[in-house]
Amino acid sequence: MSWLKSMMEKEPPEPTNPIATVVIGNIEPDMHDTAKEAVRKSLKRAGFKTIDAGKSAPIDVFVQKIKENNATLLALSVNTVPAKNQLPKLLEAIKAAGLNVKIIMGGAAVKKEDADAIGAFFGKNKEEAPEIAKKAIAK
Repeated sequence: MSWLKSMMEKEPPEPTNPIATVVIGNIEPDMHDTAKEAVRKSLKRAGFKTIDAGKSAPIDVFVQKIKENNATLLALSVNTVPAKNQLPKLLEAIKAAGLNVKIIMGGAAVKKEDADAIGAFFGKNKEEAPEIAKKAIAK
């Protein structure tokens, strides 16, 4: 029932003085957005401005949202192997666009080793997300 409670949580207010701006989403073809939404709300409650790229978002949408919002963080919810296989292309697109963004990630299809392999920070749940995000921007 805790998943139901998290789905029923109200939308947190926009932070008045955000810690940082985070673009968050699921890479295509990942359509599972329940975990992403829980993390997004958790980050927002902790004082981060969150920009939702959506579920099954194409790589160019992430790049565009990072640029448009001058985001310092990218939060990825990776729940399928096909989405995980898109990570190298996403990193390449971010680098090609000349963007300097820290990445935090989690989800059913990734482990800490996957995050370490691409220089990202790994989290297991929405409770860990704010501290991981703060740690990422401090580096």
